[in-house]
This record gives sequence, C-alpha cells and structure tokens, in this order.
Amino acid sequence: MALIITDECINCDVCQPECPNTAISQGDDIYQIDPNKCTECVGHFDTPQCIEVCPVDCIQKDPAHAENKDQLMAKYQKLAAAK
Repeated sequence: MALIITDECINCDVCQPECPNTAISQGDDIYQIDPNKCTECVGHFDTPQCIEVCPVDCIQKDPAHAENKDQLMAKYQKLAAAK
C-alpha cells in the first residue's frame, strides 16, 4: 500500500529527504506522496522512513492504493531498474 500525507502536515521538510525513491514532493499546501514511486521503503529499509521522522504522525497507508509486500517489492525492482 502506498502512503499518503494527511492535511495535518506542518510542512516541516523532514520527510522529503528521507524518501529513497524520491516519491515525496511539495504540493500546493502540504507535501504529497507519488503512489507510483512509494514502496513504503520496501527494498531499502524495514520501515517507512518518512513515518519514522514525521513529528506530527500525518503519514498513513493510503487505502486507495492497496499493495502487499510482493507488489511493493516488484515496484521497487522496477524503479531500481529504471535508474
């Protein structure tokens, strides 16, 4: 499942540099996560790094983009091959 940043985001800028897939970018009002690039850090880390550093816990699983670990790993492998 890709992650999503809720409107509780305070634009603190700590999540963006932590994303190994560059899936996080500044949106109009708050940061946003590209579900096509988000692997929940599968292939890089054991836990999503953006969730680890978020001071207001505004990052959660996006129910609109449900994926299991195998699907996330396949997405990671596709993204890694494209680099």
